[in-house]
Amino acid sequence: MTERVAIIGGGKIGEALLAGLINSGKPVRDLVVVERLSSRAEELTGDYGVRVTDDVADAADGANVVFIAVKPDAVDTVLQVLSKAEDHGDEERVTVTLVAGIPAARYEAALPAGAPVVRVMPNTPMLVNEAMCAVSPGRYANDDQVALTVRLLESVGKVMVLPEKHLDAVTAISGSGPAYFFLMVESMIDAGVSLGLTRAQAAELSVQTVKGAGVLLSESGLSSVELRAAVTSPGGTTAAALREFERFGLRHAVNEATTACADTSARMARRPEVEGSRRASPLAVESGIDSQ
Repeated sequence: MTERVAIIGGGKIGEALLAGLINSGKPVRDLVVVERLSSRAEELTGDYGVRVTDDVADAADGANVVFIAVKPDAVDTVLQVLSKAEDHGDEERVTVTLVAGIPAARYEAALPAGAPVVRVMPNTPMLVNEAMCAVSPGRYANDDQVALTVRLLESVGKVMVLPEKHLDAVTAISGSGPAYFFLMVESMIDAGVSLGLTRAQAAELSVQTVKGAGVLLSESGLSSVELRAAVTSPGGTTAAALREFERFGLRHAVNEATTACADTSARMARRPEVEGSRRASPLAVESGIDSQ
């Protein structure tokens, strides 16, 4: 079966999904993007040859899957249109949200009764096809619809299916996790400069080191504990550095930071109108990932 996919939101995340689907072999004729900024629409059309419209109902017409990749403050406007858009496709339309902080129940309440909704927590490595996406089905999404969502998202990285109750924890680990990583690299670069390296030298050393370490952890089959032990000689230089990390409470800091992130995510879900209230240009920007 060939699915028609509509992507509502032509920002960075919408474009990343679009590029991933095309690179995985999805025909451009089966894709449509909603983007209200004419300059951005022209850019997407020129780069990908995809049809771009500023009409949500037009994009949803005949689509099997509708991805919502807008800022949180634009969600209600999108849902108002989708709730009235007729479904002319052969299969029931699935609404997949990539927006942070808004539970599936809010979509289900706005859409026609029984409409299948799938909530996704992606992260910014989606921009380089290395996403970690957590997929949580709503009350009415069946196994086939979840499997379809997973298959489409696998074009931009790895996918995990789990209950929505775990998405606050997912936000704290993978959703916001890239920012923790970037802060660590930033700190390593600053430390290298203080030790006499130029900033360019420290940056190249730090970036390649963490990149290589990530690939090694992903592909070696060894745990992080095993790999850390392998590079740590008793009484050596690495041991001296790790001792300082422990002395200053790295593990405690990570635990406190992720707990704070999860708690904030839970509060956002209870008060969705707060998140994004100061944001502009609905539908013209990417999903709520950058708000985490």
